[in-house]
Amino acid sequence: MTSNPQSTSGEPNPLRVLSLDRLRCRTSMKWRTYPEDVLPVWVAEMDVPLAEPVLRAVTDALALGDTGYPAGTAYAEALAAFAAKRWGWDGLAVDRTRIVPDVMLGVVEMLRLVTGPGDRVVVNPPVYPPFFQFVEHMDREVVEAPLGADLRIDLDVLEDAFRRAVEGGRRAAYLLCSPHNPTGTVHTADELAAVAALAERYGVRVVADEIHAPVVAGGTTFIPYLSVRGAENGLSLMSASKAWNLAGLKAALAIAGPASATDLARLPEEVSHGPSHVGVIAHTAALRDGMAWLDALLAGLDDNRRLLSDLLSEHLSEVVYRPGEATYLAWLDCRALGLGDDPGDVFLRRGRVALTPGVGFRTGGAGHVRLNLATSPEVITEAVRRMAPATE
Repeated sequence: MTSNPQSTSGEPNPLRVLSLDRLRCRTSMKWRTYPEDVLPVWVAEMDVPLAEPVLRAVTDALALGDTGYPAGTAYAEALAAFAAKRWGWDGLAVDRTRIVPDVMLGVVEMLRLVTGPGDRVVVNPPVYPPFFQFVEHMDREVVEAPLGADLRIDLDVLEDAFRRAVEGGRRAAYLLCSPHNPTGTVHTADELAAVAALAERYGVRVVADEIHAPVVAGGTTFIPYLSVRGAENGLSLMSASKAWNLAGLKAALAIAGPASATDLARLPEEVSHGPSHVGVIAHTAALRDGMAWLDALLAGLDDNRRLLSDLLSEHLSEVVYRPGEATYLAWLDCRALGLGDDPGDVFLRRGRVALTPGVGFRTGGAGHVRLNLATSPEVITEAVRRMAPATE
């Protein structure tokens, strides 16, 4: 790839650095699940090199042999500074945070703090498939409150789900995906305040998965759930993992609102043994020194959203795509193509392109696929080029 334009941050677009041949040398899930003739645009791994501050921090740690157990509050301090600068949120108190192995394992631990076996957890499908898998594995019952036709939270539907979740005097939680995966919806301050008010009315505890928070489109503002009025007893999970492609360097933070500090204090001490010390170093460096790199990434993702819209309009005009306000994921409504509930299977078999099937996102997912935009324009173009004839 010869074109490598710079963003206004002065950093080169990280999505244009690595060639497809170079990417195929990787041994992670994205590049080893399918045969080499399949173009992978599915799981949430980005086709980018590490941000230089992250690479330097990890390399220095390895050179020093600094590979022991995590300690200290540097990660939380870096996230608090990032939140203040990026989102104007000064309410992230370091003393109300705990490190956890990753966001989903952190979600599990938060749900254990506020619910028990047999209790109910409300989710908004179509939503990240592990929400169902992890909740059901921990012996909680999922209650669905599907998104509206506009792919936003339907407050009437949510209220009904809350009412059902607490029937019989059970404890209940609401697992909020913010920004929403797979739609890329960014919830507004008013929407989140309404959620908090409903949660207070029904005694439902909110646990917010905010892993995609740094990845927002130009002109969009992310609102942390714990920053809105009425969310004081909420719990949040945040991480640098998605924004800086650090899934293999495990670390995340659980954050408590002021009224949830006593809940978070009950988190078992052994949970803090799960995160990687090198992961904590990497995430801290990303948040502290990786903003210019992030800005270049976000500019590249904005370009890729426009590119995908143009390509679909030209080659797959029956596919409905509403560019999301956040994440690097594109939610494609393929129902008009007549490919059945799992068009991803058709695209894989006929087009040799791997997308994430929508059926795993439960209600509202049939007939959809999720495409990963965190790749080069050339890969996106090739993906659509392969998908188009597969529908014939």
